[in-house]
Amino acid sequence: MDTVIDNKAEAEFELTVGGKRAVAAYQMEGDTIVFTHTIVPKALEGRGVGSKLIRAALDSARDRGLKVIPQCPFVAAYIEKHPEYRELLK
Repeated sequence: MDTVIDNKAEAEFELTVGGKRAVAAYQMEGDTIVFTHTIVPKALEGRGVGSKLIRAALDSARDRGLKVIPQCPFVAAYIEKHPEYRELLK
């Protein structure tokens, strides 16, 4: 699988697989990153693409010392299933 990129100009983490692009959109509010929505193309669903995308986005937030607000239900569900990320919640 390809690498997750933080496209700061678009405020999206993106992962392109087989020419299709999955994104996790965010907004920065000081030292907090607010994940607003995640889009995974139908062709990529069920292949772990969304999970890889969110894991990389949350790891990036942790590395940068950011707090996380998961407005996006997918991000909230991912954090619920992976307690090691709960410390990032604001």
